[in-house]
Amino acid sequence: MALPVGLTAPDFTLHDQDRNPVSLADFRGDRAVVLVFFPFAFTGTCQGELCSIRDQLPDFDNEHVVTLAVSTDSTASLKAWADQQGFTFRLLSDAWPHGEVAQAFDVFNEHVGVAERGTFVIDRDGVIVHAVHHGIGDARDESDYLAALADIGAT
Repeated sequence: MALPVGLTAPDFTLHDQDRNPVSLADFRGDRAVVLVFFPFAFTGTCQGELCSIRDQLPDFDNEHVVTLAVSTDSTASLKAWADQQGFTFRLLSDAWPHGEVAQAFDVFNEHVGVAERGTFVIDRDGVIVHAVHHGIGDARDESDYLAALADIGAT
């Protein structure tokens, strides 16, 4: 079960596809965060979900909100996938310690060793205001987190 609404999101620092460090705390007080955990780069459902974000990027990455997508893939894999798909938002590698951030958000599947599909909308104060958790094979509907962003005035 994913972390519930109302909790302060655990801080973390991970490297993005360009190997730049990104901390959740970097956005506190400035922008809301859509934190999207996904199992695998280069797979159909994950690609469909992230392409949907890419195709609606002004709704997901603007002066009010930033989107961070997290998997246990390496930065090299994420870079190749971002280049292939034209992802300009940050893809973060939770590869080492393996799945530590996914575990902190309670969306890590220990049997497979990957993040499940967890989505968290975190407000400017660092509080989780929307949380959705799906299994590895279950696609999400981004309209749910767009509605959550609208509720906090981050659209």
